[in-house]
Amino acid sequence: QLQLVESGGGLVQAGGSLRLSCAASGRTFSSYAMGWFRQAPGKEREFVATISRTGGSTAYASSVKGRFTISRDNAKNTVYLQMNSLKPEDTAVYYCAAEQHASVYSYEYDYWGQGTQVTVAS
Repeated sequence: QLQLVESGGGLVQAGGSLRLSCAASGRTFSSYAMGWFRQAPGKEREFVATISRTGGSTAYASSVKGRFTISRDNAKNTVYLQMNSLKPEDTAVYYCAAEQHASVYSYEYDYWGQGTQVTVAS
């Protein structure tokens, strides 16, 4: 089993920044591609960003491209999501997830964290 624990969420004003972290334990972190997803109240979970096992390849949802950056530190077993220029519509619970290969599809991910709340005030 791979355990994932997110942190770094909170309340921020529109235009502000937050950095989410997701710490992994239990298995070889570098064997997994990682993804960030989010779910707003009353909405389906949606893809935010993904990063390959080595960090050499990334992909983003069009709604966050240019504002969010996904990165990973395999020595620290951690993946990050730097979120800049936050908007009220970014308000959601953010989840990190792990899968063998980078994917934009949530159903392909085997392991999930418990989520961290991000609230962006207008």
